Amino acid sequence: MTTLTAQQPTLVGTRRQSHVIADAVTMLRRNLQHMIRYPGLSIFTILGPVVILLLFVYVFGGTLGAGLPGVDPAAGRDAYIAYVMPGILLITIAGSAGGTATTVSMDMTEGITARFRSMAISRASVLAGHVLGNTIQALIAVALVLGVGVLIGLRPTASPLAWLGIAALLTLISFAITWLAVGMGMQAKSVETASNWPLLLTFMPFLGSGFVPTDSMPAFLQWFAQYQPFTPFIEATRGLLFGTELGWDGVLAVAWCVVITLIGYVWSLTIYERKSVR
Repeated sequence: MTTLTAQQPTLVGTRRQSHVIADAVTMLRRNLQHMIRYPGLSIFTILGPVVILLLFVYVFGGTLGAGLPGVDPAAGRDAYIAYVMPGILLITIAGSAGGTATTVSMDMTEGITARFRSMAISRASVLAGHVLGNTIQALIAVALVLGVGVLIGLRPTASPLAWLGIAALLTLISFAITWLAVGMGMQAKSVETASNWPLLLTFMPFLGSGFVPTDSMPAFLQWFAQYQPFTPFIEATRGLLFGTELGWDGVLAVAWCVVITLIGYVWSLTIYERKSVR
């Protein structure tokens, strides 16, 4: 009898954990089906970065590439596509945040989330379903944009191990940004305004090392560019793609992912719990 009593908390905890996982899988399936039925946001997430990529490579690439340190002016455009691609990939991830916030806001304002709160569903799983579904969507968009880059001349030199590192890093970044976008969507007062705050994230690669080296910027902007999270994201991705030294960028990128994930998770869950008691 004593043994059964001692094991009971463990069994209960295991059942609760499996219940949360099962609910999260159900919510993930719902979000993936929503993505298939309403592909407009997914298409925009892909087309926007592709247009920016083509614009900067074919319109500005010759001049900007020739100005990169140690680059032969004759190879400016080819050098610039290699330089700009990590920034474009981060814009793709940041752009997916707008769709995440909009989807979450729709669920909040149309009463779907309120219905979930009245059901025997884990509250964390409702948010986790949004995060996992939109992380997958962001990674699909990243793969397609990277494919376009290869078609127009991008030639990465990453090893198979480095490609695994790229996949892991971009997954972490997508996961972190998506959690932040969930909080933004829940905080929004309407669906129309839900994508406003995530839109700011798409400008972060421009204010980092995504398109020009940070040391070419004015001093006041250079400080921000060097210490904001998207710069180590970009530099770590660039280093893995082309086999250059990562230095501290890899560590800083992972650390920023952890910080952003925690902020987004706590923020989202706090809003969800507050609105649940109304």
